[in-house]
Amino acid sequence: MKRRVMIFLGGLLIALLVSVGFKIDAPQPADAQSNRLLVAAAASLQDALQAIDPIFKQTHAGVTLNYNFAASGPLQQQIAQGAPVDVFISAAAKQMDALQTQHLILNDTRRNLLTNDLALVVPVNASLGLTSFRQLANANVRRISVGEPRSVPAGQYAAELFRNLGLLQPLRSKFVYGNSVRSVLGTVESGNADAGVVYVTDAKISSQVKQVATAPRNLHSPIVYPIAVIRSSRNQQAARAYAQFLSGGQAQAIFKKYGFGIAQ
Repeated sequence: MKRRVMIFLGGLLIALLVSVGFKIDAPQPADAQSNRLLVAAAASLQDALQAIDPIFKQTHAGVTLNYNFAASGPLQQQIAQGAPVDVFISAAAKQMDALQTQHLILNDTRRNLLTNDLALVVPVNASLGLTSFRQLANANVRRISVGEPRSVPAGQYAAELFRNLGLLQPLRSKFVYGNSVRSVLGTVESGNADAGVVYVTDAKISSQVKQVATAPRNLHSPIVYPIAVIRSSRNQQAARAYAQFLSGGQAQAIFKKYGFGIAQ
């Protein structure tokens, strides 16, 4: 008798829950969830990668892309410390080399994706009349924005350039260091520096600066952007597909539009 009462009450409870719209969701299998990728990329890539994003999603609707744009040095350190990154795109080989040495990337996915050049930029309303890197030694140039060379590849390339021009020591007291190439650009845009050294691609996207010189390539290391899938990625198949897509024609056309060169 008691059992019948319990069964009756149980059925009544279920009916009541259904009547008020209560719904019990069954756990979704892992393969039914969207693949989420975290892409750690050099700050100079932000505009181009965000422009590529919707095109990638047209053929990979189940993949959700999230980005962490910053200087390559801090990104490399985050990955080494276990950040859940799926794909890394650095603005120099140094950071990718470090991760490869630590066996943190899938070696077969590493390749040079893009190239770039260094540009000397000044505020759009500048009146100093700068037309060359050597003129930065002039007394009327007081503040030069550059990336911190230990962590920002653009700063590393700038230091090489100035060293080869014999200007590194004479200019040190004028340097205003940025924690990414975009912060360098912002310092010049705001007029808080008389000039700055950024990539050509950064100069191209800003209406608040003008490019007055391009650094000769033989005065600094080649500027390359290596890409690789991180070994600890939980979505290696999607990560490989994304890395491969960036080497395809559609993505390369957008990279070129933003001023990047395609690595050979």
